[in-house]
Order: sequence, then C-alpha cells, then structure tokens
Amino acid sequence: MAWLSLKVLLVGLSFLGCLYPLVDFSFSGETRGQKPNFVIILADDMGWGDLGANWAGTEDTANLDKMATEGMRRRKGRRREGGVKMEAEAGVRFVDFHAAASTCSPSRAALLTGRLGLRNGVTHNFAVTSVGGLPLNETTLAEVLRGAGYVTGMIGKWHLGHHGSHHPSFRGFDYYFGVPYSHDMGCTDTPGYNHPPCPACPRGDRPSRNLERDCYSDVALPLYENLNIVEQPVDLSALAQKYAEKATQFIQQASTSGRPFLLYVALAHMHVPLARTPPSAGSRGQRPYSASLQEMDHLVGRIKDAVDLAGKNNTFLWFTGDNGPWAQKCELAGSVGPFTGSWQARQGGSPAKQTTWEGGHRIPALAYWPGRVPVNVTSTALLSVLDVFPTVLALAGAPLPRGRSFDGLDVSQVLFGQAQTGHRVLFHPNSGAAGEDGALQTVRLEQYKAFYVTGGARACDGSVGPERHHERPLIFDLEADRAEAAPLDRGGAEYRAVLPRVAAALAGVLADIARDRVSRADYSQDPSVRPCCDPRRPACRCRAA
Repeated sequence: MAWLSLKVLLVGLSFLGCLYPLVDFSFSGETRGQKPNFVIILADDMGWGDLGANWAGTEDTANLDKMATEGMRRRKGRRREGGVKMEAEAGVRFVDFHAAASTCSPSRAALLTGRLGLRNGVTHNFAVTSVGGLPLNETTLAEVLRGAGYVTGMIGKWHLGHHGSHHPSFRGFDYYFGVPYSHDMGCTDTPGYNHPPCPACPRGDRPSRNLERDCYSDVALPLYENLNIVEQPVDLSALAQKYAEKATQFIQQASTSGRPFLLYVALAHMHVPLARTPPSAGSRGQRPYSASLQEMDHLVGRIKDAVDLAGKNNTFLWFTGDNGPWAQKCELAGSVGPFTGSWQARQGGSPAKQTTWEGGHRIPALAYWPGRVPVNVTSTALLSVLDVFPTVLALAGAPLPRGRSFDGLDVSQVLFGQAQTGHRVLFHPNSGAAGEDGALQTVRLEQYKAFYVTGGARACDGSVGPERHHERPLIFDLEADRAEAAPLDRGGAEYRAVLPRVAAALAGVLADIARDRVSRADYSQDPSVRPCCDPRRPACRCRAA
C-alpha cells in the first residue's frame, strides 16, 4: 500500500507545482541495476510509408531512419569485424508489423494487455463522456512491471478511460503527463489543421461557431499531470517541447536512482488537428503533415538521446504505431506506401485506418538496443503490437498474469536475431469500417490474408465503401500482391488448399476466446464525467491558462 500513500501525497502537493520531483524512484530490492529499462513509443495514425527507411518517398524521419540503419562504430564490445572489436549502435526494422486493431482505443488496450478486444473488452473508442475504460480486471503492462520493482511513467495520449479508476494513475503508472484522449476531442485557442476545420474555444459569453458535428466547442482539450488538469485548453504547439522535457527528466531521474523503469510515450502528432508549429529554417511551403512528422521525429530523437546518455546499454526502445493513416483527412493524412488496398479502392471508400486492409494495420516498427539487437537488420517476421506485452515481461523476468490467454508472443528471439519467424497466424478485428466492432473476420495466415467481410472507411472524397460479407472469403497472397488488388481464384488449387487452414485457425481462436476469462468494457456515457478544470467558465477554461 506504500504506492497508494505516495499517490495521495502527490495529489495533495501537485497544487504547489512541485509534483514531479516527488515521484519515488528509490528501490532497495535485489533487482536494482540488473533489469533492463523499457521505452515504448507509440505514434498515432502514422502510415507504414511515413517512415523513410520503409519508403523512399519520405524524407521527414531522419532520427528514426538513423535508428534503423546506423552501422557499427569502433569500440569495445561483443562483436568483432576484421579483428577490431565493434559495438552495435542501432537496431532492427520490422516491415511486417501490425496494429492489434485499426483504431485508437482497441489498439492501445491490446498493447498494454497483450490481448485482443474480444478478450480485454475494448472493441471501439471511448468518448469524452465515457464512464468506463479499459476494464479494471485487465492487468496492464505497467501494473506487472511495477510489481516487479519498476518505476513506471506515461507521457502523451491515453484514450483508455479518464474517469475514476480508469485514469492512467490508477492503471499502474507512477507518473502521467498528457492528454486523456485524441487531440480532436476538445477545442483549443489556436485550432490546428483539420479537414474540415474546427473553431476555437469560446471566450466569455460569446458562443463558439460549431458548424461541423465532429467539432467540440463545449469542452476544451485538457492536459493532465497525474490526477490534475494543469492546462485547459492545451496549447498544442507547445506540447512537443513539454513532452520532451518530461520524458528526459523521467529517464534521467530513474537512471540516476538505479531503479529499472518503463516509460510509455504515446505521441499524437499525426492525428488531426495537426499543430500549427512555427516554421523551421528551409521549411517554407512545407505541407502541415510533413512538419508534424518532422516534429514527432525530432521528439523521438531527443528521447533516444536521453536514453543514450543515461542508460544506453541497458535500455530497450521500441517504436511503433497504433494504426494506419486516416485517409478521410486528405492531405493531412499519412502514406500507406505500397499497401494501397486496390480491391477495396475500386469498390469505394478508404482502405486505411478503421479497416482491416494492410493500410489500416500494417505500421512502422523499430527496435533499438545497442549491444543487444542486431545492427541494420530488416526483419520480415510477422509481428504485432500484441507482442509488446509478453516480450517486455520476458525480458524483465516478470511472469504473465495468470488465469487468462494472450494473443501476443514473446518475440525476443526475433529481436536478438536468433529466430526469423514470428506468428503463423494473426487476426485483424473489425475497427469501424465494416462488420461488428471487434469481431474477427479477417485472418492473416503466413503470406495469405482472408476476408470474411470487406468495407471501406470514409475516404477523402467523402465516399464510403459498401459492407460486403463473403461466405467463401476473399483470399490474397501478400507475397505476390501486397497491394491486395486481385484475390485468388476461388476455383483454383491454391485457394482450395489455403481455405481449410484459414477456417481452422479462425475456429480455433474463437473457441479459445469462448473458454477464456474475458472482460467487458463499460461504454456508457454521462456528460458529468467530462474533464473540466473550471465548470463555471466557458469550455471549462482554466484561469491560469
């Protein structure tokens, strides 16, 4: 109960502006200085083609590209080349890495639990007025690691419930600094780029013009530090700097104490509204998405620098995304690279975010751990965000929670170059474009991908692809057809050979879920649970903001 007493103390002192330094980094257990640290960075709405190392048309991710492609440098180390001892300076790039869902809340819930939405209960997004969140009987990565002696911090977008015990401060994180949901779920004083644009927060008695149903004008976007709103509305243009400072400070203090740490950083730079950041030298005429991508990449670089300075050889940094780009936002959305979902594009709608086409869930991913992971390696292993949970716990020497099944794998052997294969099969849940939310109707089996339901999300031109159910699924061979343009001939030998294997895999996972200890999220809504700094002022504006 010591952590609870500390939390009560922190809540009381946060009003004095001295909360962060009081996080207890001390630890006297046997694991001091022995266990690895973890930094997990999750990028919102970043397309596979937004990473320059993945796609030649992208030039906005210099720091991430360097992490993926740096070579060796001369220094004492474990590897030898030409008789000279060398040390690895970078890590592994994964090109067949997938989100566990192609929308915000379910993907994040899967990362923190290692379980699909049909198990953990999170099948679609939570709202500003949501009473619930990630079910409390689900155990998060932070909760397990804290029980293993880690100090845990989270910075950025949460989107797994903000009311009561669903707040990240009660889900295993000793420290939290960030926005409780997506950046478009509250107004700001300087609205960023959006399509269509949204108005600024109202001031005084003057009502805000709200011409779009997807715009929020009654409540401003809040910024939390632990349990307290410190800014409402948040200044999005200053948020990256604040995140960098808080992340660096957390890493430095944890490293100085010698206590192992987990830092989860969820960045929303690529999710509208894109912040109106001040132009940098030579950036005149640069499109807003490129500017936001560069700012995100610069922030990742600062976090990597902090890791290199404080705990380089004992800190594992894992970078990935939550889902593919939001094509509905037109020029404010990212790139799917070659994964264009051509079959669906011909039917109408977008084959990106909210769909189970490759553009919706195939995401960039990098692993960086000097001296531990291979150098400048491109892995084609079939991996998932679901794998973060069991892999990190295995590396930390912490057991998986009992009494439930997991969909992720411990892929540490893939990380260390000792294995070349990951999953044989993955299941992509419906995420809004077609079918029941969370249902498993798309199956990836080795290089094959089967669709029992298809549909396109809203596209830039406003079109939506029709929902179509396929009793005999469409099956694509992704090795020969990464654009998902032409399904296998249903009468062909290859289709007939693959179909029973797909059907058996799907029947197997559904039977396992039926036997499992599953959770159900509370999606009820109540306007009174909206985060509000001062309900007496328009849009809940903080007097200090």
